[in-house]
Amino acid sequence: MKPNEFLQIVHFAEKLKDTTRHCTTSKGRAESVAEHSWRISLMALFLRSEFPELDINKVIAMCLIHDLGEGFTGDIPSFNKTQNDESLEDSLFRKWIDSLPEGLSESIMSLYEEMSELKTKEAKLYKALDKIEAVIQHNESPIETWSENEYQLNKTYGIDEVKFSEWMKSLRQEILKETLVKIEEQENTVRKCV
Repeated sequence: MKPNEFLQIVHFAEKLKDTTRHCTTSKGRAESVAEHSWRISLMALFLRSEFPELDINKVIAMCLIHDLGEGFTGDIPSFNKTQNDESLEDSLFRKWIDSLPEGLSESIMSLYEEMSELKTKEAKLYKALDKIEAVIQHNESPIETWSENEYQLNKTYGIDEVKFSEWMKSLRQEILKETLVKIEEQENTVRKCV
């Protein structure tokens, strides 16, 4: 890969720093796609000892690239994203991968195919982390930033994705406890104000 090719890739990836997500940070600032990708990558790294049989470096790579397609389309919340939106993002991302230097293109496409198929435990772990990090972030964000449907969605989001692992199911239960406490605290605040 030539240095100018490398710079083009890095410049494209920078778009994710300015691409905001539906969720906010704990201080109420719009979260970027890059921040979400960074945290699920960090989560994967921290789970290395919980999943010694997995190639955690591959999981981290999946986490890092999983939302690069949003550099073209922006972030669309899961509850608003249509099949057409997903197809467009997939198509644009695949075209971009094809434009990468030889060798890199093949390795990223292979990784992306594995992620899309969701057959390997590495792909399943990446997908579970992607889903549950969103719930964790919502639990950390001010509840007044939640849309009405998220009170129910945050109770169920990611449950199917964690079924492959007892440890991940236990983690999802802990996250649910945090969600329920947050909702209960909000309800108590509202009752006190009435």
